[in-house]
Amino acid sequence: MTDWKAAEPGGVQDPSKALDEALASFQQEAKKLGELTKLWQEGETTVRAKDHSLEMTFDGRGELTGLTFNSSKYRKLPPAQLASVILETYRAGRAKAMQEASKVMAGSEIPGVDFDGLLTGKVKPDEVIGSLMAPMKEMFDSFGLDLDFPITDGDGKERRRG
Repeated sequence: MTDWKAAEPGGVQDPSKALDEALASFQQEAKKLGELTKLWQEGETTVRAKDHSLEMTFDGRGELTGLTFNSSKYRKLPPAQLASVILETYRAGRAKAMQEASKVMAGSEIPGVDFDGLLTGKVKPDEVIGSLMAPMKEMFDSFGLDLDFPITDGDGKERRRG
């Protein structure tokens, strides 16, 4: 992540260079968010129980979208064992779906962005965009440029300057 407040030798930051770095960082993170959005909309993960008695399908957000019993084997399982197989398979599938999302966002180092919340759907992507824009807006403000767009923290609350 670009350090917007870092000064060049001599204590002066080159505004053009800082802007180029800010835009490049923003574009890189925005691309990752676009890939994550696509994964959420189109992604699918299927896992099979260790005993092959059932399969579960999860969407890109890790939500269960399908459950298929592959044979009548599940009917012979005691209720507690069947429950255990279902929970174990569910946890494995959800974890696998979250791993896919984590791969997309790997290497993101944005202060104030809750990636776990983003991946589980507790944080909205537009809040992440606000967090991406905050350092750039602060840099513009330090140059005396007053840009009129809201800045939000990772929790979705608008952040005030000063």
